[in-house]
Amino acid sequence: MSDKNSFYYQLNYFSEHGFEVIAPDFPGFGRSAPIEEEWSVGDYARWLIQLIGCLHITMPHIIAHSFGARVAFKALSYNNFADRLVITGGAGLVKERTPAYRRKVRAYRAVKKFAPHFAERHFGSEEYRTLPPVMRGSYKKIVNEDLRSCAALVANKTLLLYGMDDKVTPPSEEGEIFNGLIVDSRLITMPGGHFCFCEHPEQFNNLVLTFLTED
Repeated sequence: MSDKNSFYYQLNYFSEHGFEVIAPDFPGFGRSAPIEEEWSVGDYARWLIQLIGCLHITMPHIIAHSFGARVAFKALSYNNFADRLVITGGAGLVKERTPAYRRKVRAYRAVKKFAPHFAERHFGSEEYRTLPPVMRGSYKKIVNEDLRSCAALVANKTLLLYGMDDKVTPPSEEGEIFNGLIVDSRLITMPGGHFCFCEHPEQFNNLVLTFLTED
C-alpha cells in the first residue's frame, strides 16, 4: 500500500534535470479513491494506458517499483506506448509452491470454513492482513498471476535495478529471470533492499539518468 511519495527523491531529482515528472497513485492507493471491486493486474494496466491517453502523454519513460512492475509488464504487452523502462525491485513471478506453503494453504482453507475471521487475521503475510477486504481480493488475483509471458513481450530498452539485499524480490531470482526474458535489458544490482531507490537515492538516480539519456 505504498503511494507516489515513495518516489520523493526521484520526483525532485528528475524534475530538476529537465524531465516532466508525473507520479500517479493507482486506484485504491495513496490519495486515489478506494476501489469498490477486486482489480486484477490487467485492470490496473488498462487504467494506466487510459490515464496516459487522457493526459496526452507521448512515449513516456517509465520507472516502476515492485507491483508497479507487474502493471508495466502487463500494460506494455497490450500496447507499446512507452519509450524506456526502468524496473526496480520488480515483481511478477509465481514461484514453485513448497510443501510447507501447500500445508499452510490447506490449514487456512480448513480453518476458514468454521472461523473465517480468525483465518483472515492469522494466515497470510503481514502485508495481506493489513489490507481492507476488497484489496485482499485484489492482492490474491495479483500475486497469483505469473507475468513471464508479458515480460517476454516487452520490446523497450529496459534497465533492471535491484537492491543486492532485496529479500522480497531477490535480484538472483526476479532480476535474472526478467533479464533473460526481456531482450533489450540489462541488470544492475546496487546497495540496499527492496526500496533501494529510497535508501541510496543519489546512486539510483545517477544510474537511471545515465540510462535515460544515453544513445
